[in-house]
Amino acid sequence: MKLVMLSVLAAAALAVAGCGGGEAGSKVALSGSSGGAMLAAAPAQSGAVAGNGITVVGTGTADVVPDIADWSFGVHSQAATASDALSANASAMKNVIDALRNAGISKDDLRTDQVSLYPETADNGRTVTGYSASSTVTATVRDLGNAGRVVDAAVGAGATDVYGPNLRPSDTDAQYREAVDQAFDDARARAEAIASKAGVSLGDPVAIVEGGGYVPGPVMAYDRATAGAEVAPVEPGTQQVSASLTVTFAIASGA
Repeated sequence: MKLVMLSVLAAAALAVAGCGGGEAGSKVALSGSSGGAMLAAAPAQSGAVAGNGITVVGTGTADVVPDIADWSFGVHSQAATASDALSANASAMKNVIDALRNAGISKDDLRTDQVSLYPETADNGRTVTGYSASSTVTATVRDLGNAGRVVDAAVGAGATDVYGPNLRPSDTDAQYREAVDQAFDDARARAEAIASKAGVSLGDPVAIVEGGGYVPGPVMAYDRATAGAEVAPVEPGTQQVSASLTVTFAIASGA
């Protein structure tokens, strides 16, 4: 139904152009979106197609295999005073960090994400009975085959919380270029289909707006009980890099 209406509108617009006389004719301007297409008449300029065009959105994707995993490790400590709780927690986290370093994680791939301290109270909610401190460090594992050893080292050193892996690729430049190429081809194919139905000829692209990017993978969580002496192998699978282009193609002169 949309195509029939588009053809009728195109014919009407061209008829108006034919009746305009020799001084100021009209050319067809077509613009489209994911919701459909719109046809309008626009004043013609000698040797130009300014204001006339077909606008479409093209998309493309490319697969990439993650080769990096981020894991987070946390420790909890309790003490009668706030300072003692923080001190005990700092000591516990140092043991975890040392174990991670010994497992092959470089200093640049370790990041402290959170340190917290809060009071513990009696049942009445007012009397402070002690303090709890916690902290979390994230380690970037660049060799997925070493992930089990890294997790075991952290847990063995006292980590009580383990979260991960958050899988991601170290480089997506080549895949993004591939996705952009696909997006442009998709945009041209869409514009050519619209031009064919409208009875006009497609010209060169006159405007391109880029959008899109890498889609990160899911984060899976483990606790200390499930991340015990043996950690399941990490299977990276594949993820997608996506790109989208909004492209306006001119309607060729004389179409």
